[in-house]
Amino acid sequence: MGNLVCSGAICQCSFGAAPATLDVLPTVNTNISGLPVATIMDNKPMVNIKSFGMCSCQANPAVASATAAALGVPTPAPCVPVFAAPWAPGSTKVLIGNVPALNDLSKLNCTYGGVISIVDPGERSVQSP
Repeated sequence: MGNLVCSGAICQCSFGAAPATLDVLPTVNTNISGLPVATIMDNKPMVNIKSFGMCSCQANPAVASATAAALGVPTPAPCVPVFAAPWAPGSTKVLIGNVPALNDLSKLNCTYGGVISIVDPGERSVQSP
């Protein structure tokens, strides 16, 4: 059982240099401590999840290009995340607008190979079954 995630939660990518904040748009009027609750569909790059600073994954074309330009020396490039699927698994029993709520046990896969996890859910008062 994990904690529900709300706007302002801190996320980290396995290939990112810095954490990023999860921004939840107030489209559904469900709040915890006055903050919008996240769902598994809050996965829009640069809308819900901003850049993780610099990316070091060689599967990222920008990193591969920078590394090639540095004659094979691994060279990070600016992170612009790409997500093809929602967060998983999400809450099995809590729905927000008919969509599973996001809990801090969920992961999100970047198309370039990184795995995004929740470092701080933004609140700790509500647990998700």
